[in-house]
Amino acid sequence: MKTLMLALVLFPALTLSSVKAQEAAEVRKIFEAGHYQQVVDIAAADAAPAVVYTAAQSHQKLGASDQARVSYAQLTDRPEEDPWHFIGLSGQQLLDGDTGAALESARQAIGLAGTLPEAHYQLGLVLARREDWRGAADAFDRAAQLNPGLAYAHYYGGLMHYRAGRPDRMAIAFETFLKLAPEAPERPEVLQIMRTVRGR
Repeated sequence: MKTLMLALVLFPALTLSSVKAQEAAEVRKIFEAGHYQQVVDIAAADAAPAVVYTAAQSHQKLGASDQARVSYAQLTDRPEEDPWHFIGLSGQQLLDGDTGAALESARQAIGLAGTLPEAHYQLGLVLARREDWRGAADAFDRAAQLNPGLAYAHYYGGLMHYRAGRPDRMAIAFETFLKLAPEAPERPEVLQIMRTVRGR
């Protein structure tokens, strides 16, 4: 929050939404480098929804489901006309293993804001859990199309294309992921999958 206020004081021409978008992108880069605890530490209660969403995912990476639930609850506290409400709800439902409800909530988020990349990303996570590899790949591809800098949309899209038997699309997604997130913990896994596929 201090960074946000400082930016607005130093650069009054900046809008609040553009500063929050920049903040979300910076937090996402920290997440992509595998610094999950750092994301959790800097995600304040009044942070942008995308930051809160990244914090929830960081808690999950750290194996802290209860804390992830708290972060998702921050999003569900938003009004029902806000797509982030349903993204948070979908995240909670997915934690509970209720993939049917999580799917419906993700679709409601997309219905409210079809151009919000995180809504499609959440849909991809749900479809992946339901083992709908092709549907999940399409959802992650849409998230990456809406925000090409969303590295994990490319990563999960690559995994889903791999499972759906589309190695050509997997390779494109993985190459983009490696460029966007060179320090990602999944890098060795991605390189191994690519070597295996290319060696066939």
